[in-house]
Amino acid sequence: MSTSTPPARDPLHWVRRMESGDPVGLARLITQVERRGADLAPIMAEIHRGRKGAPCLGITGPPGAGKSTLVDQLIAGYRTRGQRVGVIAVDPSSPFSGGAVLGDRIRMVRHALDAGVFIRSLGTRGRHGGLSRATRDIRSVLDAEGREVILVETVGVGQTELDVMEIADTTVVVLVPEAGDAVQTLKAGLLEIADIFVVNKADRDGADRMVADLQNLVALRGLRDGWDTPVLSTSAVAGTGVAQLFAALDAHAAFRKAKGDTGPGPAKAFRIVKEILVERAEVNVERMLGEDAAAKAIVGDVASGAIDPYTAADRLAALLGARALTPS
Repeated sequence: MSTSTPPARDPLHWVRRMESGDPVGLARLITQVERRGADLAPIMAEIHRGRKGAPCLGITGPPGAGKSTLVDQLIAGYRTRGQRVGVIAVDPSSPFSGGAVLGDRIRMVRHALDAGVFIRSLGTRGRHGGLSRATRDIRSVLDAEGREVILVETVGVGQTELDVMEIADTTVVVLVPEAGDAVQTLKAGLLEIADIFVVNKADRDGADRMVADLQNLVALRGLRDGWDTPVLSTSAVAGTGVAQLFAALDAHAAFRKAKGDTGPGPAKAFRIVKEILVERAEVNVERMLGEDAAAKAIVGDVASGAIDPYTAADRLAALLGARALTPS
C-alpha cells in the first residue's frame, strides 16, 4: 500500500498520519478539511477527541497595518519560549477565479525551516468576514496535533472581520496612526471585538493621538466582560513594544483561566452548530439545483415567468426535504 495514498473509504487515514507525527499527514489532513467533503463529520469528531486546549490568538485590522510583521514577531517570541506554533493566515480570494494571493509564507520565510512552526495560508473563498469557512476546524486540527499556541491572521477587510472573535480566544486589533480619523466610524464594528489594541508603526506622526483616542474609547466603553482592554504601541519591524504585547497576551490568558473560560459558551456554541447546519444546507441546495432534473425544471419555470421565485422556493424546499441537513 502506498504511503501517500489513503486506503479506500478510510476517512481517518490522514488523521492517523498526523497523530504519528508525520508533517505530510498534517498538511494533507488540513487540505481534506478545507475541501469540506462528505467525510468531514467523522474527521472532526476524531479531531475533537484529541484536542488539548491550545490558546488561539486572532490578529486582525485594516490592510497595511503590519499584521503579518507582528505575527512574525509573535512566532519568534513563542519559539524562544520553546512553544510549538501553528499559524493560519487567511488571504483574499479572487471573486472571479477563486484563487488567492497567499503571501504570508514569504513574509514569514525565516520560520519556514523550523519544524516547531506550521504555517498554512487559506483563501476566504468568497466568504465575508475575513475568515475561511474551514478556519475554525483547522484551528482544532492544529490543537489536536500538539501546537501549543495558534495564531490566526485575518485578511484585513475592515469592519466585516467581526467573525474572528468566533475563532479566537484573544483578539488583537492592529491599527496604524493614519487610522486616527476613522476611529469614530470603526468603533461600532471592529473596535468592539478587541481584547487588546495595538497601534503599530508607532514611529509615525499621529501615533500618540491614535493611542489617546483608543484609550478614550476604552474608557467610554468600560470593562469588556470584566477585562480592561489595554492600548499598546509597537513598531513590529524593529520589534519595539512586542514584549509589552506578550505581557498583555499572558495577562488575558490568565484572566480567561481565572474566569473558567475554557469552552465556547452557550451563545457561541449555538452559532457554531447553526453555521454547520447552514453550510450543509447550502451545499445540498447547490448540488440539487445543479444536478436534480426536477429542481432544474422548477428554476426553468421561474426563468420563463411561469411561476414566481417564492413559489419556486417552496417547491424546491419540499423537494429538498431532510437532505439539506445530511452531509451526503
